[in-house]
Amino acid sequence: MSAENSKINGHRLEEDPKDIQIPVPWGYVSGKWWGPKEIQPILALHGRQDNAGSFDTLMPLLMPNDVSVLCLDMPGHGLSSHYPKGYSYYVYWDGVTLLRRIIKYFKWTKIKLLGHSLGGAISFLYAATYPDEVEFVISLDIASPCVRNLTKIASMTGSNIDRYLKYENLTLDSMPCYEREEMIDIVFDAYENSVTRESAEILMKRGMQPAMERGKYYFSRDARLKVALLGMISMDLALAYAANIKCAYLNIRAIPGMTFEEPENYTKILDVIKLGAKKFEYHEVEGTHHVHLNNPERISGIISNFIKG
Repeated sequence: MSAENSKINGHRLEEDPKDIQIPVPWGYVSGKWWGPKEIQPILALHGRQDNAGSFDTLMPLLMPNDVSVLCLDMPGHGLSSHYPKGYSYYVYWDGVTLLRRIIKYFKWTKIKLLGHSLGGAISFLYAATYPDEVEFVISLDIASPCVRNLTKIASMTGSNIDRYLKYENLTLDSMPCYEREEMIDIVFDAYENSVTRESAEILMKRGMQPAMERGKYYFSRDARLKVALLGMISMDLALAYAANIKCAYLNIRAIPGMTFEEPENYTKILDVIKLGAKKFEYHEVEGTHHVHLNNPERISGIISNFIKG
């Protein structure tokens, strides 16, 4: 076992996480399976344009609890297959369908979900869509799919479609490539202080691939994922889904965390979930939107206590 893999954040692992590939009609979905493989895992979903490495610093802090967690690369992210040309990403709805595929593939029944940002929104939708089949949801710095200003969505639809088609026509030899340190700089700047430089390097372990030009790399994620406006939901629909959630539910909000167009919606969604959830917890911790990656010790105890309870 390498020193790099056997110790993360000062915590030694009993074994390295296992890299797996799950077959899907367009290729495969990659993942990192932490903990005992004989235990049905918690399914962990990362945020938009992140990857399974988003949980690399948190998982070692949870492993002493004898939990098993399968962290997935969502389609087009990390090491997972991209959608074929001609297919569009509707990341919220695709995520629900993907979860259903994976759950049926492994023949699991009652499931447990852990999601950050986009992953938390997908977990919200899945728990509302299959309310009797989810044991718990742990949602990090998100309550539901982001509800955007409807007028703004309508006015930007055309430009988003045109951007999508532009990215679709990018060929591998036309993809911009960079030296390793330059790529880390780009990622660090793009996240606007949400991640540390060390966290950016962790994400890029699955987020970049060698280019044909020696010593240079390109982003492994699908460029079409930059277009995220399509497939948003209204507040009325978000509240209707929230009312369907029955499972135990934990929400951890980072402060200042993520900036939302209409921040009051976060509380409105949680108020509805609270009414139907078997168990409900809400905690605030100091940190950025990626507090789970930058400062996992701030949330690991909250998660462990919730899982044990």
